[in-house]
Amino acid sequence: MVMTDQRAQREVGGLSRALNAVTRRVMGNNHSDTELPHLHPHSSAIVDCGLYVNGVREPGHWHYPEALAAARRRPNSFVWLGLHEPKEEEFANIASVFDLHELPVEDAIKAFQRPKIERYGEMVFAVLRTTRYIEHTELTEFSEVVETGSVMLFVGEQFVITVRHGAPAALHSVRQDLEDKPELMPQGPWSVAHAIYDRVVDSYVDCANAVELDIDALEESVFGRQGQGRIQRIYQLKRELVEFRRAVVPLQRPLQAIVGGRLPEVPKEIRRYFRDVNDHLTRTVEQIQSFDELLNSILQARLAQVSVEQNNDMRKIAAWAGIAAVWTSIAGIYGMNFDFMPEKHWRYGYPGVLLVCLIASIALYRFFRKSGWL
Repeated sequence: MVMTDQRAQREVGGLSRALNAVTRRVMGNNHSDTELPHLHPHSSAIVDCGLYVNGVREPGHWHYPEALAAARRRPNSFVWLGLHEPKEEEFANIASVFDLHELPVEDAIKAFQRPKIERYGEMVFAVLRTTRYIEHTELTEFSEVVETGSVMLFVGEQFVITVRHGAPAALHSVRQDLEDKPELMPQGPWSVAHAIYDRVVDSYVDCANAVELDIDALEESVFGRQGQGRIQRIYQLKRELVEFRRAVVPLQRPLQAIVGGRLPEVPKEIRRYFRDVNDHLTRTVEQIQSFDELLNSILQARLAQVSVEQNNDMRKIAAWAGIAAVWTSIAGIYGMNFDFMPEKHWRYGYPGVLLVCLIASIALYRFFRKSGWL
């Protein structure tokens, strides 16, 4: 997927003005990259910045302008800059140093974009949605099951910038694993991109397995011997599944673009590893689709059960009403107060009528009980 001319011509707001202001200030003063203004360390969104040469991280603490300048001087080296929810002003400085296009910079600040991958000149911009399963003792109509975040990647020839938003997007363990096992790191920035894609898709798999347990428990509550599954719980899980699906399914097209070779920047060796990631994603997408179909079936079954339960209640009400009608009808007949009525002056008329009503009620009760109405 490439950048279209129409999108390139859309208006850019405050972020563009901030980028232009920084650029004019830098160009006007003729300062080097290392002389860009530093933000206060306590307000910085920078999580980590490292310079990697031949797949090995250079020692020391690097500021991103210095690290980029060193990477441009050394062969087979790149900068990995990690950011967490950067503010517009700080990211404007970073965008000026790395010469990032203003459109993906705007997307990276807004966060929670749809998964995609786009090329801007020699740079590739990618968006991923991250997921995390929220543990809970019991699924209720208010339970939050899946939490989502986002990760943006700016991948250039000599740098990779990761921007994450939300809690379920931590990349520290990814960096640590790559540094401990640097077999792929000499492949450059796309080795970092692969590691992030792999970790994100693995989180999809873990989340899908956990959601499957919730669906199994919900299915048991509906179809069990004492099935009393609340419809609200089914709807809540369906809503959480929709959020999960919005994070997972759209990632298929960007991954297929990488695997299909539509991005020549990706080394062939790394592309083979992306195929494995794509296989895991495809399996997870199929699993989510089966979850949706299963929840629809559970919902329809529960609605049918509710209809049957309501019908049973109506039958019970009708049966008791029929029994009560015996007493009402006899009392109504003998309450008309006519002078000439059978058994009106009979000495045992009152206990006889009560006995007839009682016998009729017992007979009707046994009949309704045998028919399954009571």
